[in-house]
Amino acid sequence: MTASTRPAEHPAAADSAARPRTAARTLGDWLAEAAAAAPAGAGVRIEDDRIGYRELDTRADRVAAGFAELGIGRSERVCVVLDACPEFLTVWFGLARRGIVEVPLNPEAGAYLLSYYLADSGAAAVVCGARYAAAVRECLPDSVRHVVVVGGDVDGGDPGDGSVDAAPWPEGVTRHRLSDVEESGATAGPEPAAVSPGDPAVILYTSGTTGPPKGVVLSHQANVNLARHTVTLMGYTPDDRLYSVFPLFHSNARYCSVMAALEAGADLVLHRRFSASRFWDVCREHGITAFNYQGAMMSILFTQPPRPDDVDNPVRAAFGAPCPQEIFPAFEERFGLRLTEIFGSTEVSIVTDMPPQRRRIGTSGQASANYEVAVVDERDEPLPPGRAGEIVARPRRPGWMFDGYHGMPAETARSWRNLWFHTGDRGYLDEDGYLTFVDRLKDTVRRRGENVSSWEVERVVAEHPSVAGVAAYGVPSALSEEDVMIAVVPADGARVDPAALLRHCEGRLTSFAVPRYVRVVEALPLTPSQRVEKYKLRADGVPPGTFDREAGHDGR
Repeated sequence: MTASTRPAEHPAAADSAARPRTAARTLGDWLAEAAAAAPAGAGVRIEDDRIGYRELDTRADRVAAGFAELGIGRSERVCVVLDACPEFLTVWFGLARRGIVEVPLNPEAGAYLLSYYLADSGAAAVVCGARYAAAVRECLPDSVRHVVVVGGDVDGGDPGDGSVDAAPWPEGVTRHRLSDVEESGATAGPEPAAVSPGDPAVILYTSGTTGPPKGVVLSHQANVNLARHTVTLMGYTPDDRLYSVFPLFHSNARYCSVMAALEAGADLVLHRRFSASRFWDVCREHGITAFNYQGAMMSILFTQPPRPDDVDNPVRAAFGAPCPQEIFPAFEERFGLRLTEIFGSTEVSIVTDMPPQRRRIGTSGQASANYEVAVVDERDEPLPPGRAGEIVARPRRPGWMFDGYHGMPAETARSWRNLWFHTGDRGYLDEDGYLTFVDRLKDTVRRRGENVSSWEVERVVAEHPSVAGVAAYGVPSALSEEDVMIAVVPADGARVDPAALLRHCEGRLTSFAVPRYVRVVEALPLTPSQRVEKYKLRADGVPPGTFDREAGHDGR
């Protein structure tokens, strides 16, 4: 297949008025409707496991009834500490069908964060993989009454008899296998639960890269609306097969992959890890037609050594943000696909989008049909086109955004001041209302009275052929405020010469934005959604071996 023979766009993608396949507004009813409408064999493949949509609907019923048998009531919270697996899906939709609030957590979170999540959520129960049971046991708050284990015993090992009671647990905590909970639910039969579209369905914790994680409360209808928007934007049909490498505690995989595939009646392949070297071979093997991207994923894929069969893949489209402007057209041509950029967040889903009929490369598109968007200064006054400020948004109709931060009324009110949701992101609008994302407000460096955009620094540094990845951030300066530091990952087979790299920056950046420090690293620390964890880099300070432009050497 060549780029010239690939369709420019999916025929349904330009139909922004396409009718949704489903009408339900609560997750339990929506799953039943979507599963019944999907082709009989459609489903989700997670690594080597697979679950069909109709089986998922049946098992969700059993999980819902099983949790009712445990005495977990409507609006109580249940934390989920699982790797991606079919059981994750049955728990997700089973809890929703019962009106229980699901709280999916990063299973790789350390003890500090896990304790924080469990306590902050006020969980009544925890569902966890056996390998995480010991860690969960050490972090349980008093609110937890039940622990439900998937795939072994609660110690994270299997003594051979399948027991789940080998380790000492706090008094008052009852342990169960998920299989037993499902079985009890099948025996008891489904118990109707009065669930409304505006009821909370999930609490998703923010990544905490710029501060303490906040629990974003999202309703049933907000989840369903995002899935439908994604399907309409991308023109997904039952003929598609989607691919995601993002975790199920993240909104991208949940609503723009799992639920989008279900809404469209399409298959989904879900992998637990992103592999740049195997990515396109996986797409060929599984017949992938579309995938989602985030963070540094596109830059990482683009810096892989070119192959003669790069364009010979079945992918027609990819969806997400951000693909750097400097590689955007070349990425589409090299891999023979069409990219659709959006701007959004866990709190406000898709604020702007860029469907095929109104593309402007280098931007995140215009306000979607569901949102108003503006850019404001520190006094919340609107800024003229081309002037960067904070991006703010508000929905045009109810049921499209979050209902607040769990247990944080002051944070909620602060984020919603003057009747606009303040994203914490910086960007600008052009004369036609196209939005360009610049960086996080807290991701600027204050150097000698000037604000330095980390995004701008990273963009210039990334143009150098010796660089495969870069993160720009501030470190304390002896002259007060901060100095600019970059951590760079060398391209394959390349050696980074810090002095030459800084010469490349001169003239391309304003003088005060040229980095002082250059640190060469093997890899950048990334969140599961492929965002750089700059707080980890900042915590390292200026380690030995870092090149200091003002000293002219590497500091050793």
